[in-house]
Amino acid sequence: MRNFIKKITHPFLKLGLNLYYLKPRPYRYENIRIKIHRDVFPPQLTFSTKILLDFVNGINLDRKNFLELGCGSGIISLLASKKGATVTASDINQTALDYLANNAARNKLPLITIYSDLFENLRHQTFDFIIINPPYYPRKPKNVKERAWFCGEHFEYFEALFSQLPHQLNPKTECYLILSQDCDLERIKSIAHKNTLAFELVLEKKEMAETNYVFKIISS
Repeated sequence: MRNFIKKITHPFLKLGLNLYYLKPRPYRYENIRIKIHRDVFPPQLTFSTKILLDFVNGINLDRKNFLELGCGSGIISLLASKKGATVTASDINQTALDYLANNAARNKLPLITIYSDLFENLRHQTFDFIIINPPYYPRKPKNVKERAWFCGEHFEYFEALFSQLPHQLNPKTECYLILSQDCDLERIKSIAHKNTLAFELVLEKKEMAETNYVFKIISS
């Protein structure tokens, strides 16, 4: 029933969202306030960002090296900075990085932004924490904005992510990834498994009939 309702309402929702996001829109978490460009993943539309924000808010990040891989709006990176972490925020969307730099300045929160396709420009860095809110719909993205939603027809995003991730993990690294019941969890887990990675469930949260899962990624 949930999928049927989504199918019926999707065209109308898409039209309304396109009109709403003709200009930058605000987003707030606690006292961190940002503006988000129309070509950047909008955290207002999903539960995943808020769930990750609450999750990260409960972690001691003081003096820790923190990476938000595929940061989008960067609100999670700003929270980590506020909590005392040394933060790197990466993305393949330069507009997202430019807006994040401006939002960081407005909130007086230091961080480093870096253009990187997954770990391409991060290979020689190590982190205590890595946070990932990935695209998971199996469709070929048409542009950089759609790459925040679609992981490729054959899950190419996860193939690349999980082939690179083992080289970034060390015994002290904690890596967390959020996924929804809407994605093909078993397919994604199988890709991780063939790269000697396993999922350890640390949080399950249901919001308005959608369940999201936060997994810790560990070496299997």
